[in-house]
Amino acid sequence: MYQSTNYNGKLNVSSKKIRELRIKNNLSLSRLSTKLALMGIDITKPSLHKLETGKRVLKDYELFALCHIFEVPVEELLDDFINQLKIEDVV
Repeated sequence: MYQSTNYNGKLNVSSKKIRELRIKNNLSLSRLSTKLALMGIDITKPSLHKLETGKRVLKDYELFALCHIFEVPVEELLDDFINQLKIEDVV
């Protein structure tokens, strides 16, 4: 069985930002799941919880859809990761 690698113990680097933006936009996990479903993206409430806790991989099309819903650029969801790479002088 294939096991995904992780970064700092998480399967995605956007978990914290996704949760922050969901709360900032007053969206429950159920409401966010519904908005994604209207875009043709099926992410259940439990799967969204796993995304927010870093226990699920975030697919590229899901990243785009979340950015569209939250009305933010992709870079905003990747901001913490990018800043960490800058601190480590990787980029």
